[in-house]
Amino acid sequence: MFEVPEDRKYLESHEYATTDGETATIGISDFAQDELGDVVFVELPAEGDDVTRGEEFGVVESIKAVSDLYAPVSGTVVGVNEELFDRPELVNEDPYGEGWMLEVEVSDADEFDELLSPEEYRDQTE
Repeated sequence: MFEVPEDRKYLESHEYATTDGETATIGISDFAQDELGDVVFVELPAEGDDVTRGEEFGVVESIKAVSDLYAPVSGTVVGVNEELFDRPELVNEDPYGEGWMLEVEVSDADEFDELLSPEEYRDQTE
């Protein structure tokens, strides 16, 4: 059974978002990191770039595959986990903690409500 924290919402493509006011923290789920295997490279946008809900914002490369990353919410990137450039394995080790990817200033808070609940996401991955 994979960890699915209750304080986040999810995209069908396995990215998560959690909000702290107007800022969302984005990463990939425990299920996604397990499916990918050992992550060896992460490509992320720069601070100041805009991301759009449902559109590609980066790439994660593992020993098994290269996968696009999709934005769970729209907004402006205000933080990038640069630690991942030197230590991409953090995505595997702690996907909901040190393996976070982006912080985004959310442009439409209603988009967060459209994401899958933890229960809906859990059902999808079983």
